Amino acid sequence: MNHTIAPTTGPDTEEPEPADHADESDRDHGSPLRRTVRHHGPVLALYGVLKLIGFLVFMYLLDSSGDFRKKYPRFGGGAHAWDVLASWDGWWYQQIAAHGYHPALVHVPGATGLITLEGNSAAFFPLYPAAMKVVSECTGLGLYGSGMLVSVVASFVAALGIYAVAARFGGRRAGLAAAGLWAVWPGSGLEWSGYSESLYVALAVWACHAVMTRRWLTAGILTFLAGLNRPTAAALIAGLAVAALFSLRRREDGVARPLTAVLIAPLGLVGYLLWVGHRMGDYGGYFALQKGAWAHTFDYGKQTLDVFTSVAVGHFDYLFAFPFEDTIGVGVVLLGLILIPLLIQLRPPAVLTVYTLLTFALVLGSQQIFGNVSRYLLPAFPLFIPVALALRRLRLPLLCTVLGIAAVASGSYAGYVLFEAGVP
Repeated sequence: MNHTIAPTTGPDTEEPEPADHADESDRDHGSPLRRTVRHHGPVLALYGVLKLIGFLVFMYLLDSSGDFRKKYPRFGGGAHAWDVLASWDGWWYQQIAAHGYHPALVHVPGATGLITLEGNSAAFFPLYPAAMKVVSECTGLGLYGSGMLVSVVASFVAALGIYAVAARFGGRRAGLAAAGLWAVWPGSGLEWSGYSESLYVALAVWACHAVMTRRWLTAGILTFLAGLNRPTAAALIAGLAVAALFSLRRREDGVARPLTAVLIAPLGLVGYLLWVGHRMGDYGGYFALQKGAWAHTFDYGKQTLDVFTSVAVGHFDYLFAFPFEDTIGVGVVLLGLILIPLLIQLRPPAVLTVYTLLTFALVLGSQQIFGNVSRYLLPAFPLFIPVALALRRLRLPLLCTVLGIAAVASGSYAGYVLFEAGVP
């Protein structure tokens, strides 16, 4: 495994950009901005167009089916199709932004099954609702609009980060392909919704990029923030720690910066879990709440195995079965398991390998609504790299055509199925 970025040639280096033949008129105060637009504009345009295609198809499917009109607004319903985007978890995030936290373990009277505790907002991490509240106060938008704005902006930031990471392996064309894949990947329907995925991926991808470029303090701070956003940031923390260990062993960047990053990185995740536990009077309270109120617990892959063995023979009698959504989830997992060895073959930096493998382990090792696996695996962006390297061989018009067709289809498999055929 290669734990550094090669300085000359190979899969970890970017293809040289065309020389800039700008004349003297370009060498004014505006030229850095123009260079930034020329470099990043195509990435943002490609992602934005593909995402908009999938989003409009998703909205059309929602409106034409009309199923959301029969559902309670908190659980996938609403007066308008776009209301669905902030239901389920999105409802909880708005409650946190509006009313804050009141952590507690409240038992459901007489309950003896899987669900024995009342749902509580403490199950949802604070960074995304905090960003919603700040944006709402600064812009005057409501919490719905603020949450959507945070998610949409973060999705573009994530696209730029995914481009930057993939370009280090296969140049600009591979980076563009990877940014396009971010728009159409299974689970991508959540990127423009009232969910925290886009913000988390934006932090995670730039944290990985900072490790790859040896900006340790930046990596530590971004990982700290990611830990305030989603519990699966544990995979990112581990990836940073392993990369720092290799750096310390080789004495590449001294001792202070990598060690400081390792110390900063887990503070967000650990701090939130300790705060919730302290408020509940039980330092395992977060995990007790997840298990008792959402039946979400680490079971070492027992339910995943149950789903695979059941779906393989056409049975859907396991826990939290959603046939259409689960079938797509099985396909996503199999796709990921194919791409992991292809990624490892590229000898990526340790931070990408550890982050990807642990993200998979945390998702597949948990008892949960299995159909959501495409959502939970969306942060495994290094899997885009092998696909992007294959797609970069296509001419740009053909690449856009392929991704455009996937974008149309994503309105169903990445959006409608997740929100309407299952429980995101």
